[in-house]
Amino acid sequence: MRIIQLIDSLDAGGAERMAVNFANAISEKITFSGIVSTRKEGVLKQEIKQIKNYAFLGRKNKFDINAIFLASKYIKKNKIKIVHAHSSSYFFGVLIKIFNPKIQLIWHDHYGNRAKDNKQKWILKFCSFFFSKIFTVNDELRVWSLQHLNCKNVFFLPNFSDLKKTEERTILKGEAKKRIVCLANLKNPKNHSTLINGFITSEIYKQNWTLHLIGKDFKDTYSDNLKTIIKENGLENSIFIYNACQDIKYVLSQATIGVLASTYEGFPVTLLEYAQSKLTVLSTNVGFCSSLVTHNSNGLLFDPTNSEELSNHFIYLSNNPEICANFAIQFQKIVENNYSKEAIINKYLNLIN
Repeated sequence: MRIIQLIDSLDAGGAERMAVNFANAISEKITFSGIVSTRKEGVLKQEIKQIKNYAFLGRKNKFDINAIFLASKYIKKNKIKIVHAHSSSYFFGVLIKIFNPKIQLIWHDHYGNRAKDNKQKWILKFCSFFFSKIFTVNDELRVWSLQHLNCKNVFFLPNFSDLKKTEERTILKGEAKKRIVCLANLKNPKNHSTLINGFITSEIYKQNWTLHLIGKDFKDTYSDNLKTIIKENGLENSIFIYNACQDIKYVLSQATIGVLASTYEGFPVTLLEYAQSKLTVLSTNVGFCSSLVTHNSNGLLFDPTNSEELSNHFIYLSNNPEICANFAIQFQKIVENNYSKEAIINKYLNLIN
């Protein structure tokens, strides 16, 4: 098989990370595994295993003829048979297929709010005529695609974590065994304000607990609001913003609790990375999160609109280190048994065949 992953950027987002994960994981199992970024490069470029099979198109607009020409040239040169388009890259994938009708176009939907977001659904519905298969990151999205799109080969394909050791650069502030980390870019729907307010209300910072926000800082109103909340509460030495980090495995190794507070999610790779790093998980209950985390068994779940509930969970975990440690062990077992890289890749290759 000769497959490329198509993605619009290589910024550190969930869909982007999975595009790189798939390209890397299948590189030793098939004849050719490549990855093409259409619009923007980013920090994840450094994680691509077969960099010689990577291409950047520099797309300037939706109908960029030069980008289409470069993609077609890449496809012909490398005899690509399957284009696996992630998230919003489906539109450019359709343009590629129009110019290269023999390829199979697979769309991978990572967007957890698809059913509620009416933006440009008619474009997606039209484009779905060109899809040979659709992969979704949870069953709700699978059902939605079957009901609303023009492709009936729709399959739920779970995400997997593939953290690699990199140069250890980022040193988390605060006291060891009392660090809480949130791995999410600073933007909606990641809901950092509720997270920060829950942490503040819990007052566990008085016991030297610290909160660490790891993710791209867009230096916008969303980010400014978070910094204002931190400053107004005098917690500059308890809540820290680090921007995007490349040494995620090392960052997570320094934490005890991993939290995710999003108001919607598909299948968050972040939770799998917390499991791989043996963290106790405190998670929003949206999307596939409640299928991954069993409340009060291998972690804790909360309503992302309820900062008081989150605050109570912070207090509970900080006061019960043994329960906290047991949650981490149980969650790691669940993820290893059900969402290992090997199992997901085997399923992926079987579905494509």
